[in-house]
Amino acid sequence: MRFELHDIAAAFSLLTRLPVPVDHARAGARGAGAAWAFPIVGALLGLFAGGLGWAALSLGVSAGMAAIFVIAVQVVITGAMHEDGLADMADGMGGFTVEKRLEIMKDSRIGAYGAIALALALLARHVGVSEMAAGDLPWAMAALGAGSRALMVAIMAWLPNARKSGLSASAGTPEAWPALGIGLAVCMLAFGWGGFWIFTGMALAVALVALIAKARFGGQTGDILGASQQSAEIVGLALL
Repeated sequence: MRFELHDIAAAFSLLTRLPVPVDHARAGARGAGAAWAFPIVGALLGLFAGGLGWAALSLGVSAGMAAIFVIAVQVVITGAMHEDGLADMADGMGGFTVEKRLEIMKDSRIGAYGAIALALALLARHVGVSEMAAGDLPWAMAALGAGSRALMVAIMAWLPNARKSGLSASAGTPEAWPALGIGLAVCMLAFGWGGFWIFTGMALAVALVALIAKARFGGQTGDILGASQQSAEIVGLALL
């Protein structure tokens, strides 16, 4: 395991739509070796979105509207990749065989299961964010962003690939502990020992997603990773 500063830029390029200058050949060669930086991206993204929410609340915007700003910023910056993964996984659950479920997940069209899952997830996030105190909002979103993306790395490391091709399969197998350590550290910096229990609850949610993915799809895909991130963030918001 080695750490390279360029890994942070590579993680930003993979997880967001931001025009970060990246040496793509170098990033491709590193593959999953750069996954330790995922929680750093999540923390900075959450801090930025939460900071905008705090600014909106300070200007007198209602809590509900500020929550929409926070979620919209996250969706725009990430290109809704995690939300898309959640919807695809929900749609895939309707298949009768593993092969059919994987085929459904690759379909760009959204079905009833996917639409309902996406709507409920957005509603849950909106309720959770709108109940945050203004001063807590940036740190809460940073903690949830870091923790949820650290747990994505754990699934990449400990759950087999459901497909032989695809983004998750081509990236390789990362080392999970550095990412988990960063994610836990950010949670505890934000909320002390409370952050430890929040991270633990998020981990249990992701473990449940992993168990479902193993049973229904035979392993993990990029869509499963997106669904795990969304599940972790929602559970983290509920606990907060």
